[in-house]
Amino acid sequence: MPSGGGTFTLFRVRGIRVSVDWTWFIVLFLVIFWLGDSYSAVLGPDAGSVEPFLFAVLSALGFFSSILLHEFGHAIVALRNGIGITSIRLWIFGGVAEMDRESDSPSTEFKVAVAGPIVTAVLGVLFAVMGLLVSGSGNFQEGLILRPGPGVDGFSAMFGWLAAVNVIVLVFNLLPAFPMDGGRITRAIAWKVTGKRGSATRFAATLGQIFGYIFIALGIVFLVSGVFGSGIWFILIGILITGAARAAAVQSPLIERIEGVTISDVMDPHPVAVPGSLPAVMAADDYFHRYGWSWFPVIADDGRFLGILTRDAVEAVPEVSREATTVAELVDDSTSGYHVLDDAPLDSLLGNPDIRKFGAMMVTDHTDRLIGVITVEQLGRALEDRPTASGPA
Repeated sequence: MPSGGGTFTLFRVRGIRVSVDWTWFIVLFLVIFWLGDSYSAVLGPDAGSVEPFLFAVLSALGFFSSILLHEFGHAIVALRNGIGITSIRLWIFGGVAEMDRESDSPSTEFKVAVAGPIVTAVLGVLFAVMGLLVSGSGNFQEGLILRPGPGVDGFSAMFGWLAAVNVIVLVFNLLPAFPMDGGRITRAIAWKVTGKRGSATRFAATLGQIFGYIFIALGIVFLVSGVFGSGIWFILIGILITGAARAAAVQSPLIERIEGVTISDVMDPHPVAVPGSLPAVMAADDYFHRYGWSWFPVIADDGRFLGILTRDAVEAVPEVSREATTVAELVDDSTSGYHVLDDAPLDSLLGNPDIRKFGAMMVTDHTDRLIGVITVEQLGRALEDRPTASGPA
């Protein structure tokens, strides 16, 4: 189904929306078209036109499934480390797992970044083993490059091609060009060595720009040599990498400005919270009418953060039922993760979409107990008050 912005939702897994951009269909068509001709050559004239097309479709689906599993590798590790995933999107240049915030430590950054390449490496080995099982070592080598040979059939060629393309994706992703996986791994290592995320980001972004220019130069060489398809592709990839790396480099001074500052350093340690056991009628009178705010955090009896209660949720309850309805019953389940740890770096909030949506984030300790709140205004003041290398901001 269309999801806006030219994307189409395929399915959802654990609340993560998996979608495809309209540009993905262009690549799908080109891959099937190119593979169809290759399989026709491998299978020979006796195969007709249907069999090569079917193998081309299966290979294309296997390729994009590999990209999707690569992104799920990032997503699963991110979720295990407390980083939310809003969606996984396939587009013309591959896939991207869209995270709701940056990593808060070098080890988390490294684990999330390396997870995708590990999945791709496993898939490459798996497809290679399957290809060897169905074809033997000699025939498998022919299948790797989709070249006709004795004993090479559609399955050996398909598994060989999928093994080869996963190896190519692995090598490409491990290039130290930020924001690709290799660039993020490089940033994690530099962050660990220097202890400074901002300078590590600037270093990785500089490498990303260098590799971006190299891709553009290679694209121009291909164009001059008459290889137009590869030339245009390399130029587009180079422009994409260069632009993303430049944006990261521009943001790095901002990150350096608040280096070493944690969320607990600037948060308000006295948040106004509504007990989950409170009747909805009392929440309306004692909180929404009294303060005039549109939402409040809700806590359990032991102080654990439960989620966000909105004015609309209370007003949607009939007045005759508000006495018997507790606040905990009205909490939006999707907001239960709407909090950050008190010892997380302040810069981990810079890319967080939730703080822009509500204007604040709840702050909890490692037992999920609500201990503070940080607002957009407090974040802004922290950025203004921190000195720069050349003097006060």
